[in-house]
Amino acid sequence: MAINNINNGLPKNPVDNSKVAQQNQTQQQAASSAQTAQAPRQDSVSLTQSAQQLNQVQKKGSEAPVNQEKVDRLKKAVQNGEYRVNPEVLANKIAKLESEIFGQK
Repeated sequence: MAINNINNGLPKNPVDNSKVAQQNQTQQQAASSAQTAQAPRQDSVSLTQSAQQLNQVQKKGSEAPVNQEKVDRLKKAVQNGEYRVNPEVLANKIAKLESEIFGQK
């Protein structure tokens, strides 16, 4: 199998390094000017009033004092099946909470 000479016997031209450097510099300048031409985008977030209120409630809840001794006692009672719920007291507390939330008396 024969390999054809693709240059047809013409002498190879030497690379002009100054021309290559000039082309690279021109490309870099074009790229940097394109970057400066585009103003950086700024993202923004806005929360609704209810989301802001929820955030405040969550902060207050995380800062509230915890009676760890009582929590441990109740947790142990639930795990042992000894915790009993008084349905009348629970219903009264739910009704009171709903009236506070929805403004009904």
